[in-house]
Amino acid sequence: MPIRYAMDRGMRYLLLGSALVSILIVFAIGLFTLREAGPAIQQIGLERLLTGTVWRPGRGEFGLLAMIAGSICVTGGAILLGVPFSLGGAVFLAEIAPLRVRALVRPAVELLAGIPSVVYGLFGMVVLVPLVQKIPVPYNTGYGLLSASVVLAVMILPTITNIAEDAIRAVPREYKEGSLALGATHWQTIVSVTLPAARSGIVAAIILGMGRALGETMAMIMVIGNSVIMPQPLDNNPLTIVLSQARTLTGNIAVEIAYATGVHESALFATGVVLFILIMLVNSLARLVIRRRTR
Repeated sequence: MPIRYAMDRGMRYLLLGSALVSILIVFAIGLFTLREAGPAIQQIGLERLLTGTVWRPGRGEFGLLAMIAGSICVTGGAILLGVPFSLGGAVFLAEIAPLRVRALVRPAVELLAGIPSVVYGLFGMVVLVPLVQKIPVPYNTGYGLLSASVVLAVMILPTITNIAEDAIRAVPREYKEGSLALGATHWQTIVSVTLPAARSGIVAAIILGMGRALGETMAMIMVIGNSVIMPQPLDNNPLTIVLSQARTLTGNIAVEIAYATGVHESALFATGVVLFILIMLVNSLARLVIRRRTR
């Protein structure tokens, strides 16, 4: 009996150690990135880094605002395009699809998560960019926020779909049976009962999809144009802002880190700190939503 309890306690400490290692790794990455960003923050200033719109390392200008705006715009576009398809797929898999169809569709959705991002980027370059380029707007190269948002929407689709499906399946069966017993149709039950009951889980899925979108790098480099400019309309029509080229925070690091030195390199680590904080805020928001749903 003592041996049994000792093994139980030993496994408990082992699992606790595994969890602590994960936490330590996150803190180590954050501290390392912040330490390397220190020289840039001291020499350039945090305010100039966050509010400056010009990024010209050769001239000592290190403004990140244009890239922050690019990351937010492309992530927002991906959410607007991807959420309706993701939510529709989750409802279909959880409530409508027969078993045979579900067995075919779910692996296909999960397979999307396993495709390398560079393949998505190649698809965007070869297929999407030429299609977008046909839009008759001056200075439209096809590379820009619209192409990047479409590619990113496909990439976050499996994340949102899987989590939203789990949230829909977690709705107590009594809710659905009660609605049907009162005379509601299956679709009315889904819209008026199931989705509202699963709202917190669906919101958490969307927020986690946002975090996934903020961290994407390779595909964005290939289709967004990588111009360090504030996204703006190409003509008098404000909707043409979706055709504007941009650069994301992750793309900025990936493109320039290979040859950066000195303050330039430190400024790229500062870019990583900003990105790290943004993703942590998004993930923390998702945890709050999930905790609220659990309560």
